[in-house]
Amino acid sequence: MLNIENVNHIGIRIKDKTRSVAFYELLGFAFVTDAGYEDGHPIILKHPSGVVLNLLGPANTPGDSNILMDVDEKHTGITHVALTVSSLDHARNFMSENSIKITGSFSFGDMSAIFIRDPDRNVIELDAYGSGDSAGESGYSGHP
Repeated sequence: MLNIENVNHIGIRIKDKTRSVAFYELLGFAFVTDAGYEDGHPIILKHPSGVVLNLLGPANTPGDSNILMDVDEKHTGITHVALTVSSLDHARNFMSENSIKITGSFSFGDMSAIFIRDPDRNVIELDAYGSGDSAGESGYSGHP
């Protein structure tokens, strides 16, 4: 067994540095440094929870589809990141107040979740456990 202590960071390739940094800052991530985005190195952002993002770029292919989620063929690869939140009701209100579309939801056991997309259509799942608020009926609804 490999002794893994935690997730160090999540790397996401982006197309528009300004737009993506603004989106993740809205979610509470703080800018740490730009290690050379234009040369393919990351912009590093950190959330107070300890989650670190490396926004990599620049993307060099046209189109707005997320090849791992938005095409009928199912390719191997990471399809989304899931973040735990304290309340889905609060998350829903935050998304509404900031005009971020909720693209799906599900409940399973004591966990409920909603899905959103970042500006490059990467899927972000927001999960809440036993908090008393739910995503709706048990099962999947509009999973992205």
